[in-house]
Amino acid sequence: MGFTIGGIRGTKEPRSGDRSGTRGTAGETGDSGSRWARDTDRGTRQAAKEDRDRNPGQPREYKEPRAAVRRRRAAASECGTAVAEYTGLWGWAVVPGARAQDGRCSCGVPDCAAPGAHPLDFAPEVPAGATLDEATRAWGHFPGAAVMLPVGRAFDVIEVAETAGRRALVRLERMGVPLGPVTATPEGRTHFLVAPGAAAELPQLLYRMGWDDAALDLGALGPGAYITAPPSDRGGLGPVRWLRAPDPDSATHPPHARLLLGTLAYVAHRSPG
Repeated sequence: MGFTIGGIRGTKEPRSGDRSGTRGTAGETGDSGSRWARDTDRGTRQAAKEDRDRNPGQPREYKEPRAAVRRRRAAASECGTAVAEYTGLWGWAVVPGARAQDGRCSCGVPDCAAPGAHPLDFAPEVPAGATLDEATRAWGHFPGAAVMLPVGRAFDVIEVAETAGRRALVRLERMGVPLGPVTATPEGRTHFLVAPGAAAELPQLLYRMGWDDAALDLGALGPGAYITAPPSDRGGLGPVRWLRAPDPDSATHPPHARLLLGTLAYVAHRSPG
């Protein structure tokens, strides 16, 4: 069966145990095979129970709850779809990133400086332009990885506190200023995606606008930096969210920083923290 995501065409494999002529174990049809599998599982569980009764001192093997398994698989599927969208539709490269739980980073470094908020060193990049099948296949090697985007290629990032970012976004939309994608992170930061080169130009732009000597909670991210993209969790704190989702124009042609910077600086100055 074929399917399309925003012009990217892929294929969907038939589900195991499909009833359209698929045979189950021991020569049974799909329905009988399912019953056979359930009976087998029931027998296995009964045997395991009897073994535990005979050997009460042995520790039981931990089994992940089904609800947790379903949530993890759903999140992995959602991330895989997002990766295909970012590479195939928006022309962004994607890098598998670490995840964090209880303050521990999945990279395995005990004293990791940025738990769950950095790329995995051993994971290859999924290049811009990768198809749905290519992106899904590549991401399948790193299930559960966070979706991270390299900065400084298709875009740079202007970063402000979330409160200021939300207020500035409303002002900019009312003024009809061209905008690129905007995200909010669980740390309380807002990322405005702008044209590459903004990080290098920021000091000069602030100087020209008269904001160079103001105490502003405003900065820029450029080449060498990475941001966590929706719907991934960042640092074990929660998911990153779109405040303004990408579209074909804003993703491939983000606005120049100078169009946004005056409003962002003004609101950041009026809304510290």
